[in-house]
Amino acid sequence: RPARRELNLADKKTPSFMHPSEEEFARMLNFYNIPWQYEPKTFPLQRDSEGRVTEAFSPDFYLPDQNLYVELTTQRQKLIWKKNKKARLLKELYPEINVKIIYNKDYLHILESLGID
Repeated sequence: RPARRELNLADKKTPSFMHPSEEEFARMLNFYNIPWQYEPKTFPLQRDSEGRVTEAFSPDFYLPDQNLYVELTTQRQKLIWKKNKKARLLKELYPEINVKIIYNKDYLHILESLGID
């Protein structure tokens, strides 16, 4: 997995995105001058008996002005349950963390409403 990097609007470097939809989402955020960070934090969700992290969640984006983590999911419906499970566990373990999953149909609706193909 690529190294996590923060991107401020003034930063000219673009991170290595895991999926084209993430790059498209970042371009939209830049267009609207919404500051963002790409995968800035990994939240441990489960540990083994020796304290080693066995499951973690790294939301795709953090929007500091909204204090919101965003996870895009453009996967097939049957694979989405894993992300939903991680998001629920994140909310249980870190109730102060705001996280929103944007599903494929919602993501496509956002792009369509903005006139982005």
